[in-house]
Amino acid sequence: MEYDTPTWQSATDATFDICNCCGVEFGVQDCTLEGVKEYRENWLLNGYQWFSPELKPDNRNLEIQLKNIPAYWH
Repeated sequence: MEYDTPTWQSATDATFDICNCCGVEFGVQDCTLEGVKEYRENWLLNGYQWFSPELKPDNRNLEIQLKNIPAYWH
């Protein structure tokens, strides 16, 4: 997901915004690599529902999005 503004202002200063796609709160569930992986796994296992469906782009492709995640984040 691309954002117009950063989700973290610095390594220790999150925005606490909510991801339109998965619903993660930046600075809460994504503070550690393990937290990111666990949140993503649970989101996928629960059917990867769009958190804000009214904002979902028509051309969104989950497989392509997942392939774009850098190896470090897997």
